[in-house]
Amino acid sequence: PSGASSKNAGFACFGSATELLDDLDQMDENTVWSTVQKRWEGLNYLKSIIGESNLELEVNGSWDILTSKNADKIPFVRSKIDYLNQQIEAITGEKKVYSEDHGLSKKFNFQGIETSINNRLEGQINTGKMIHTFYQKAIEKGIKVLFGIEVLSFESTENKVLINISQGEITARNLLICTNGFAAQLIDEDVQPARAQVIVTSPIPNLQMKGTFHYDQGYYYFRNVDNRILLGGGRNLDFKGETTTQMETTDLVMNSLNKLLKEVIIPNTPYSIEYKWAGIMGVGSTKAPIVKKVKPNVGIGVRMGGMGVAIGSLIGKELSELY
Repeated sequence: PSGASSKNAGFACFGSATELLDDLDQMDENTVWSTVQKRWEGLNYLKSIIGESNLELEVNGSWDILTSKNADKIPFVRSKIDYLNQQIEAITGEKKVYSEDHGLSKKFNFQGIETSINNRLEGQINTGKMIHTFYQKAIEKGIKVLFGIEVLSFESTENKVLINISQGEITARNLLICTNGFAAQLIDEDVQPARAQVIVTSPIPNLQMKGTFHYDQGYYYFRNVDNRILLGGGRNLDFKGETTTQMETTDLVMNSLNKLLKEVIIPNTPYSIEYKWAGIMGVGSTKAPIVKKVKPNVGIGVRMGGMGVAIGSLIGKELSELY
């Protein structure tokens, strides 16, 4: 894959406090928690098929950051910690998953943080190693993986699917569409592309930061990659412009990421940007994934809602079980 799975930020997460509370404000409560359950089950399924060592999984916990910019939300978020813990315990069996952490700025030398909500079960993975291992396992099973083919359209008949590709035509007994945000080019469903932009710094000597971090309802996210910082997000600055499959970075988002680095994450620390890229997520009116047959021999598993690492493998399994 070159669109999303190989470009994601490698977060093994299922829901930061402010993101979940924002979801609950916009979606049905049962939908929110059933989706969180799928993420949790999906992470465990991913570990079972890839292996923790092949994922390079590190469960260092995550922090949901609240700065002076969103200080007005702190009393409400604080009042909901017990509720979040009750719901997440019902899913994971783990008590006191969420807790307030006042000492984050001192711990990692961040600037301007009022408080944070820790999630002790979230972690990080090596995306490249995950994809490599998955590909190896597919080859060992005798699965043919063809790269560089663009599907332009398809036509479903009673016993086969005619697929028009950039190299001509192929036929298949069944067609399963799992291209998430890119699926909007082929199907008419409630899923749209959502571009995510990412930067990675040069190595930073004596970097103290370790773990995964969320900010502004999860629209910004950052983590350590060895002794570098990976930082992504900012699509909420221009939802319309970021509803695209163009894998390009923009000055608007790049400037906002650099501002967050300089003012909050590593103030007074020299750095340069060594890598930057864009990947495409799949979102819709709800974050619940779509797994269904759209025709007898055409199925879809799409709309990961920005949680492809957590939910993708389980959605693939559920889709395969329909056939």
